[in-house]
Amino acid sequence: MFAQPNYWWNAGEAFGGLVDYFTFCDPKNETLQNLIHDGMYHQAGENYNYIPSNQSMTEGNDDQGVWGMAIMEAVERNLTNPDSHSWLEMAQAIFNTMNARWDTEHCGGGLRWQIFTWNSGYDYKNSISNGCLFHMAARLARYTGNDTVYIEAAERVWNWMDDVKFLTEEDNGNFRVYDGAKIDGNCTVVTSLRWSYTYGVFMTGCAYLYNFTGDEIWRTRTEEIVEASLSYFFTPEQIMQETTCQPSNLCNNDQRSFRSLFSRCLGLTMLIIPELEPQIRPYLEKSAVAAAQSCSGSYDQVTCGENWSFNGWDGVYGLGEQMSALEVMMSLIVEQPLSIASGGSNRTNYEAGFDSKDTSNKNEITVTTKDKAGAGALTAIVLIILLAGSIWMVI
Repeated sequence: MFAQPNYWWNAGEAFGGLVDYFTFCDPKNETLQNLIHDGMYHQAGENYNYIPSNQSMTEGNDDQGVWGMAIMEAVERNLTNPDSHSWLEMAQAIFNTMNARWDTEHCGGGLRWQIFTWNSGYDYKNSISNGCLFHMAARLARYTGNDTVYIEAAERVWNWMDDVKFLTEEDNGNFRVYDGAKIDGNCTVVTSLRWSYTYGVFMTGCAYLYNFTGDEIWRTRTEEIVEASLSYFFTPEQIMQETTCQPSNLCNNDQRSFRSLFSRCLGLTMLIIPELEPQIRPYLEKSAVAAAQSCSGSYDQVTCGENWSFNGWDGVYGLGEQMSALEVMMSLIVEQPLSIASGGSNRTNYEAGFDSKDTSNKNEITVTTKDKAGAGALTAIVLIILLAGSIWMVI
């Protein structure tokens, strides 16, 4: 976990990137592998579904979903499995518990932003939470080869998002994914903000579904989101930015990290559908060069900035800036994600998450200050920053 103002989900972002960094940049580093393994497993929670009781005052569906994306990185990269639960079993538990919260009583379906009734935002349904469920369903379908439960869930999320107009194709053909809406008014008053990581999770989910099913509708949707993403989240010079807030210097701490997941999703998309690589790669290459030159600030001269179009370091720094720079560079070097059919070696449990009492979304949960999950006493997180050929490790 990182210190405030970062939240638990930011650690999920970081660990997903660390798995790829270890796999493709430093695969012989057993110390790093063990730190990543123990750190990820330590956060799994009492029921191994990434709903640890010590996060119940802040964890939302999107937080659990981002950790799910990190665990899928471990699954698809064949990271050494914990003895008690495979990474795949825990990813399936994340999916199952999220899917079980599908709420048909309000707005005809969808996931709420928050898991627990006492958290602000419980009355809001948002695209990133539903996008994470869609994304997890797509990746699990491809990895396991299961064309029933996961495909059904992905289609249900997509159709609901379309029904409530959280995603829409405008008259001019510009595909858009909006933030969400409150359940009051039946989700009809949609917040029109657009965020890069939301586009990313839907884009890559569609790519995985096309790769697995061969259904052209998923390729068409992937292409639509790619085109919309390259149009909105990049400058005319093809440099990535968080367009809704960055040009006006209004990004909050969370928003400053969104490009990390967006970069990873773009990289995965051009791997899963290679025909899209000529369209996507130039944007990632120019953004990686721009990010590298921005990572030249502070006393260490490798601190990254927020505005990659700025000549040098813009003086804005933090976890989000470091992760985003790392991810946009790694998006150019990662390789095809595995599936069971192509050599993935994870135990499967389609009932994971249902074999113990699920206290999420119920008032009787006990809120504690100690995370009992995991076997280690890991008190620090490893952040790897790959900058212009140099490796810096902070423990």
